[in-house]
Amino acid sequence: MSKLEWKLLTKKRASSTQGIPPGKEDLAWVTNTVTLIYGRRDAVLVDTFLSEQQSKELVDWVVTSGKTLTTIFVTHAHGDHFFGLKLLLDKFPNAKAIATAPVVVAIQAQIKPEFMKSFWEPRFPGQIPSQLVAPEVLEGDTFYLEGEAIKVVELGHTDTSHSTGLYVPSIGLVISGDAVYNNTHLYLSECDDKAANEWLRALDTIEELHPKAVVAGHGVLDPDSSPRHIEETRGYLRDFITSLARTSTAKELYETMLSLHPNRVNPGSLWAAAQASKPS
Repeated sequence: MSKLEWKLLTKKRASSTQGIPPGKEDLAWVTNTVTLIYGRRDAVLVDTFLSEQQSKELVDWVVTSGKTLTTIFVTHAHGDHFFGLKLLLDKFPNAKAIATAPVVVAIQAQIKPEFMKSFWEPRFPGQIPSQLVAPEVLEGDTFYLEGEAIKVVELGHTDTSHSTGLYVPSIGLVISGDAVYNNTHLYLSECDDKAANEWLRALDTIEELHPKAVVAGHGVLDPDSSPRHIEETRGYLRDFITSLARTSTAKELYETMLSLHPNRVNPGSLWAAAQASKPS
């Protein structure tokens, strides 16, 4: 029996998309979910939060675990998954932040001052940590926690290119990055037909691992991490592909998807995807 365990920390924040059509204001928020995998002494953290305040709360949460943080793995190059790295590394100087080579390259581009000023800071003014760093490149596709293997799963394009997840075979856990969403509108602004089909293949890749639990990067405040969210994410993607072909405007696409998925949080993500797919 594996000696590893895991737990989640989930934080709510504002959507990065403002100005959505009226009618879903109560659902206009999104969460990020961070995973701590731990053994008797040591721990691995998967992803961080976006804001300085939530990243400080994450640091305190890891300290409270009583474990020695050895590794921080970043699943993909969206800032809401890595902006807190510097705060964590300052608190845990012996820990190493890692990601695959393409993710590191993309993160290095994301944290350039001109991109931060044009994209992230207008959306989250005064909230992002002042010091940002990129992780180091992980050599190979496996690292270890107290002798137990943690395997990187290459997923290709999910809600962004070069996405990865982690698989912990000894406990049947998959941390999906943003490949799997839990009752949340998918971020499809970076997806064309080819990318959407790549995302469907990524879900197949996760399903073929037969996981006991799947951590969704974005979900509800008290997530259940059920593998059923693989199929629910697949269904949403298929609905979007079908609705995209059957609608003429961004508003029509948005309303069609809302009729199919009325209770998912973060409709701003859907609105952004509709506008990107059908620019006026």
